[in-house]
Amino acid sequence: MEKGKISSLQMAIMMYPAIVATAILGVPSITAKYAKADLWLSPILASFIGFVTVYITYKLHKLYPKQTVIQFSEHIIGRFAGKVLGFVFLFFYIQITGEIIRSYAEFIVNSFLVNTPISVIMASMVFLCALTVHGGLETMGRVAQIFIPVFIVPFLISIILLSPDMEFKNIFPILGDGMMPPIKGAIVPGGWFTEFFLISFLLPFLADQKKGMKYGMVSVFAVMMTLVAVNLIVLFVLGPAISTREYPLMNVARYVSIAEFFEHLESAVMAVWIVGAFVKISVFYYATVLGTAQWLNLSDYRPIVWPLGVLMLEFGLWSLPNTMETERFDVELFPLYGLLIQTIIPLFLLMIAIARKRKSLGSKKND
Repeated sequence: MEKGKISSLQMAIMMYPAIVATAILGVPSITAKYAKADLWLSPILASFIGFVTVYITYKLHKLYPKQTVIQFSEHIIGRFAGKVLGFVFLFFYIQITGEIIRSYAEFIVNSFLVNTPISVIMASMVFLCALTVHGGLETMGRVAQIFIPVFIVPFLISIILLSPDMEFKNIFPILGDGMMPPIKGAIVPGGWFTEFFLISFLLPFLADQKKGMKYGMVSVFAVMMTLVAVNLIVLFVLGPAISTREYPLMNVARYVSIAEFFEHLESAVMAVWIVGAFVKISVFYYATVLGTAQWLNLSDYRPIVWPLGVLMLEFGLWSLPNTMETERFDVELFPLYGLLIQTIIPLFLLMIAIARKRKSLGSKKND
């Protein structure tokens, strides 16, 4: 079905913007409401979910090296139950991809293209991502490699240019209210870290599968450090006002002013957001299309790329009608929803798979 191969490094490069892209804009504000000045600690705590998710996913991959979760679920819990669970995974990814497309479009419309219909923004992104997904996994890997500098460099430049506006004293007092505020603040970003389960759809196609665990963990660490850096930057520049801003990083970019000539870096933030959202949506889109084709026992996933694109676009347009609903979903539903589908259920699958393997080995010894 998928003839292409990618390297473990390409997988890590694909996963990095796939997690960070939507987290760097809105999550600092949400985290600050709970953790206040300790919001920089929350991504560190939340990253444990990412490390655990990668570990569980890789262990499942080692047991079933040539299969995705849609396929090995049937081997672990039986054909019928596996099909039902596969449908749950696919429904989750179709819904979440629609929500990501909606969040991307909401930001673009609210911040820049205020007179452009949101449906046009969403449809344009789905069209571009569909072309990439149709090209296959190798195409996606190369696209991610090309775009990763566009994602990282403006971010690094912004840090340097913002240094004169930073008030480092805003970080104090550290843990002034104890550990509970940063723990509460870690719940929402923890939902983003569960998305590392997407490597389940990439690991079978690695050219160097032995490095899959290593680069998965490296990607989690890179995401954690990026979120810590973003939270520290907005804390140093905005101070206690972070929680009142919808997109703190966008507000911070407006502080840049050098000789009244080089100023207002909102366009750089938008570039980072668009590139990151493009890679993120493409990865989710690919996982959904590949998984659906495997669930339906198709020989090729390309014929369903466009129909699923339309379906995800419809989910984005109708399931979350406005910005408030989108934010409520991100804060109240997705952290637990994502944890259940992408970490807890795979953990149970791993436990059942290990138990069945030990049982079969025990029966062979008795024979």
